[in-house]
Amino acid sequence: MMGQLSNGQERLFYSFNIEDHIPANHLLRSIDRCLDLSDLRHYLADFYSPIGRPSIDPELMIRLLVVGYCYGIRSERRLCEEAHLNLAYRWFCRLSLEDEVPNHSTFSKNRHGRFRDSSLFRWLFNEVLRRCMDAGLVKGEGFAVDASIIKADASRQRGVPGNEEINWRDPSLSTRAVRECLEALDKEALAGALPKRLSLTDPLSRWTAAPGGPAFFAYSTNYLIDVEHGVIMDVEPTPAHRTVEVESTKTMIERVEEHFDIKPDRLIGDTAYGTAPMLAWMVDEKDIEPHVPVWDKTERKNDSLSISDFQWNEDVQENRCPAGECPA
Repeated sequence: MMGQLSNGQERLFYSFNIEDHIPANHLLRSIDRCLDLSDLRHYLADFYSPIGRPSIDPELMIRLLVVGYCYGIRSERRLCEEAHLNLAYRWFCRLSLEDEVPNHSTFSKNRHGRFRDSSLFRWLFNEVLRRCMDAGLVKGEGFAVDASIIKADASRQRGVPGNEEINWRDPSLSTRAVRECLEALDKEALAGALPKRLSLTDPLSRWTAAPGGPAFFAYSTNYLIDVEHGVIMDVEPTPAHRTVEVESTKTMIERVEEHFDIKPDRLIGDTAYGTAPMLAWMVDEKDIEPHVPVWDKTERKNDSLSISDFQWNEDVQENRCPAGECPA
């Protein structure tokens, strides 16, 4: 006999428990068992007013952002829509069926406000790392370092030559990304070489074709990884430029040493980290054994001279430049 679905949506009261509807092997259950946010409110206490209307619970926002990261939901608007509909997301965020999901604008305001001012994400990263260390997942003897290219939210059409004069006081260019770039230039006096192209939307990003194919504006995410179990020890974002990527390694190693009193015996990296200054820093200053291919620059492919072009003069005990210039 053919069955027919009864119209069960007219009931007024339901007996429903979200806990019963989340599979035991669900990813968010595994994360929830390891994620400890009990100290979060204490850490953020100084960044909230003691009076006024209660804010959205910061733990709720962090849990929602974890959901977005795990499931590749980059849009905060879409993240809120998914959390409204998905029972597993509600369970992980401690929301009942009746609880409202925060407005998407709340995330932007907090990410660019108190979350950034308090370095909350750095604190959360370190708390997770401590849990990994307590579980014996970090050996601390060998680290590996590498960078991943992250495409910037900046159009190719909004790029101009790096040497072109730009009026940054133009109101049409007064975006948050531009203001932050100008503040960084004022505070740090960044005076590196001019980039080939500059984005008017996000001037801190860099024009790169490193992954192959057409060039685009991008950032780099630099990772310092403990090789024993692949635990990420530190992360440092930089513009997609080889020099600053390599320099970020020093920042990450020194930060791990400062916060956790861990310094690796050896460091693994590709040829980009095999420059003379970087190798000297590892060996002479940090006593770290480099497992890095040396970046051999003895033979030049451009118009500059290769080392083989210089001739040793035994009489005066010096190399002679074929162009007639005196050696430094």
